[in-house]
Amino acid sequence: MKKKLALVVAPLLALTMLVGCGGNKATTQKGDSTNQAQSADTATAQTGSDVLVFGQGSEPRGLDPAFVDDGESSKVIVNIYEGLLAYAKDSTELEPCLAESWEVSEDGLSYTFKLREGVKFHDGTDFNAEAVKINIDRQLPPLRQEDMPYASFVFADVKDVEVVDTYSVKINLTKKNTAFLANLAMSLAAPIVSPAALEASGGNVNESPVGTGPYKFVEWNPSEDIVLTRNDEYWREPAKTKNIVFKFIPDNSARIVALKNGDVDMIDGIDSTGVAQIEADGNKLYNVAGMNINYMAYNTTRAPFDNVAVRTALTKAINVPELVKALYGDYAELATSILPSFMPGFSEEIKQIAYDAEAAKSELAAAGFNQPIKMIVYNNPRPYNARNKALAESIQSYWSKVGVEVVIEDYDWTTYKDKVIAGDYDVCFYGWIGDNGDPDNFLNLLCDQNAAMNVARLNDETLKEMITEGTSTEKGPERDALYTKAEQYIAELGVWVPISHANSLSAYSPAVQNYSYHPTGNIFFREMYK
Repeated sequence: MKKKLALVVAPLLALTMLVGCGGNKATTQKGDSTNQAQSADTATAQTGSDVLVFGQGSEPRGLDPAFVDDGESSKVIVNIYEGLLAYAKDSTELEPCLAESWEVSEDGLSYTFKLREGVKFHDGTDFNAEAVKINIDRQLPPLRQEDMPYASFVFADVKDVEVVDTYSVKINLTKKNTAFLANLAMSLAAPIVSPAALEASGGNVNESPVGTGPYKFVEWNPSEDIVLTRNDEYWREPAKTKNIVFKFIPDNSARIVALKNGDVDMIDGIDSTGVAQIEADGNKLYNVAGMNINYMAYNTTRAPFDNVAVRTALTKAINVPELVKALYGDYAELATSILPSFMPGFSEEIKQIAYDAEAAKSELAAAGFNQPIKMIVYNNPRPYNARNKALAESIQSYWSKVGVEVVIEDYDWTTYKDKVIAGDYDVCFYGWIGDNGDPDNFLNLLCDQNAAMNVARLNDETLKEMITEGTSTEKGPERDALYTKAEQYIAELGVWVPISHANSLSAYSPAVQNYSYHPTGNIFFREMYK
């Protein structure tokens, strides 16, 4: 065992020197030693073209798709794992992946998948129907754990999973869900993990991921980087670049400097104020409409924020159009709806709470509101909001003008997520990047029982019934109208303050070929090279 690990150490040190990471820090999380030994040859004798380095704003929470819900984890996960279905390169159109084909029963309650044969996990074990069943079963009661945030969304309607034969699997639902196939292509909960790896790790591979994807996990250097190496046994054409490094650079300006200096090849989480510098440095900007929402949420389990009159009055004090223009310029769209304007179900008729500072003052006085607000803030850039601290301070300023005191507590993203789950806040900031291009993926957040998803902690039976009706209705105008109705109801509840839909901004060196940044906020490296 020691000899196998030693085979990897030297090439990894060489790789570390290439990407400018600190080589003196001890690695505390490593991949399976067998995988490392197998990948040793691909990590040796590196040249610049053998490595792509991605600079991201924060560290992943983990690498087990069942136990995480953040975009930073997802960006790594999609290169290690695969699901039954996948999205097209630049859209959320569905394509076969580990499933070659599928059939849906007439009542919409059973999905039978014909699986791809000959696919191996990175540990050499076979992908088959039993692997699919194990992966879904662990996210269903009674095996489901509380810290599986996406399980209740992706698999909420699953009744059971049947192994039909070695390469056929049948998933039965308790009720019709027209978004179910799209959910199976998502990057969280849906990807298939090696059952052998799950057994070896005690059911959680956050630090030792093993999938079927184009890249294999090598190591995780906490606070520094994650290293992947090419899966040369991949069932499709192997990746063009041997090694991928995800380098953690929390500061926006520092990421831009790293790109300028060639320490990284691409970055995301870009603040609009950095665009001019990126272009002046001769690097390329990737700028498209984003499938996301940036919002503020009131904690509806804490008085007086459980009172719609108080929430409405506080929201009236915030000039959202003004702050969006000031903070994000031309790189975000004012959110008049939870849904981005290009998504099914979006309507220009949705009426959000309008700015009226004088009305806010009188309504707060009438409600007897006279307490400071505890506001928690994340200080890492997010794809939907690269300037959260500035956003929080702007709202603090608006509220001060109507006599409301705000106490801001800011945290790094990982700590912030824990604070949100604990629920010790009056107001928090969050956002969402669409996972599958379906309106249910956005609006269902306010029905989720998981506090990491439903940060307003709303429990409203009327809304739940609306969303359930939407998921059971075939896609088309009737379904869109149901979601528009649900959106207006959410606006009237006033539990969220929709802020903006950020453009999907990332930047890359002109040396990088085939660069693409997916609408879901993920980055797939298989076709990229320099």
